[in-house]
Amino acid sequence: LFSTVLMLAIPAKIAACRDIVLCSPPDRQTGQIHPAVLYAAQLCGVDKIFKLGGVQAIAAMAYGTESVPQVYKIFGPGNQFVTAAKQMVSLEDVAIDMPAGPSEVEVIADESAHPEYVAADLLSQAEHGIDSQVLMITDSEALADAVMTATLEQCKRLPRKDIAEKSLENSRIIVLAHDDLMDFTNEYAPEHLIISTKDYVQMAEQVRNAGSVFLGNYTPESAGDYASGTNHTLPTKACSRAYSGVSVDSFMKKTTFQEISAEALQNDLGPIIRIMAENEQLFAHANAVAVRMK
Repeated sequence: LFSTVLMLAIPAKIAACRDIVLCSPPDRQTGQIHPAVLYAAQLCGVDKIFKLGGVQAIAAMAYGTESVPQVYKIFGPGNQFVTAAKQMVSLEDVAIDMPAGPSEVEVIADESAHPEYVAADLLSQAEHGIDSQVLMITDSEALADAVMTATLEQCKRLPRKDIAEKSLENSRIIVLAHDDLMDFTNEYAPEHLIISTKDYVQMAEQVRNAGSVFLGNYTPESAGDYASGTNHTLPTKACSRAYSGVSVDSFMKKTTFQEISAEALQNDLGPIIRIMAENEQLFAHANAVAVRMK
């Protein structure tokens, strides 16, 4: 997707990465990368582009080939096989952004929500792929029924309705007590979380685990995919408990520097270092200070 090129290449460029490599699978019929992807890459200053996708692209970037350079970090979403490949190479070879697999959305809604809006948000994720997961939780049985009806009706009109219908087979609408909505959400830890309730500000303050949060009736998840300013490369499968979405900081690493004067080592830090090192039975550590304090 050209939007994913923007979401990854722009922060990489801001982070001043010296070499930005893009792997994108070609169209099966034309054998070419989509022109919009190429234009987005050019616009964002991508240095190298390869017609390559799937686990083979992950392997090529992780280990290098005659044509594809070995990289330090591999970013971007993919199917379950790409996610597994990224996790494998991250064990010892390269860094990755996060485990980012099939797309997810959770909608929290009450009687103040519009059923048509909620249905549209659910379908916007369901059309991604048959393994996408969409979920709505609500404290209103009437809203649950209305959203289900609206979802089925809107799905009939989608060009990708076959994909959306398959995704919906594994998706759910759940009715809970209002006080249980956020406890469930923080346990589920969705990639995308839409809060369409009358008290959405208060509920947002309780969010601990979510990739990106969309507040109110007029903030569709698709805004985050394209134009609201946040990044759409986000952790899935409850990984938002431990991971954040991609940002400029994701493309950077940090190195610390220290310089100690002779006086400071002698009078301040030296005795502390020696006591701590000797208590841990690391006498060479202590000696590295002691020889300087004579």
